[in-house]
Amino acid sequence: MADNAENVHKEEEDTGGHFEPVIKLTEQVESKTHEEDEDVLFKMRAKLFRFDSVNAEWKERGTGEVRLLEHKEKKKVRLVMRRDKTLKVCANHLVTGDMKLQPNIGSDRSWVWKVAADISDGAPQAETLAIRFANSDNANLFKEAFEDAQRRNEATSSSAEAPKAEEAKPNESPEDAEKKEEAAAPSTSEPAPAASDSAAQDENAAPASTEPKPEAASDDKDVADLAKEVEAVKVEDKEEKA
Repeated sequence: MADNAENVHKEEEDTGGHFEPVIKLTEQVESKTHEEDEDVLFKMRAKLFRFDSVNAEWKERGTGEVRLLEHKEKKKVRLVMRRDKTLKVCANHLVTGDMKLQPNIGSDRSWVWKVAADISDGAPQAETLAIRFANSDNANLFKEAFEDAQRRNEATSSSAEAPKAEEAKPNESPEDAEKKEEAAAPSTSEPAPAASDSAAQDENAAPASTEPKPEAASDDKDVADLAKEVEAVKVEDKEEKA
């Protein structure tokens, strides 16, 4: 009886059925963190806090590695921190020049700074963050790297604004440039005087007479000479009558 029971049990186990899985997990799905195009400038383990202005208290955001990442093409540096195990982002913002690291009261291994737009939760949000390291040496290394990132971003912004100013100017052809130079240069020739209204009226008037006008007697002619001529004419008249 025992042998028969074992044979029945083996037949029930060996059914000969084969079932294909509905979804084959042969292809690995690649998950992107949007950090593939960035270089790590700084990395260190720390604990992050945020200030809750409603309850006026500090709340822990997570423990993990804080990193300063520089984009390979844009050369912009941002601060990114993820929680251990879950790798959830707890800090993500650009390192701008208006951020100032201030020492936390009563601690030489903690820094506090204000962020205008932290996007760790998706939407940009103003936050007051505090970070604490294992010792003061690590805290000072973070401060040096943070300030270096600020200088890098400022240099990148200034170099990017220069080409934009050049592109804002309209493209000029060589002919337009020559015209502008000629207009800017002072003129050496004097302009011809404009014709007056009286000259225009003289042109429309009738032409003057070409007959010579009798010359007026000279005022400086001697009166005695005139008297002699008159006497000579009288003598000639008397002789003719005689």
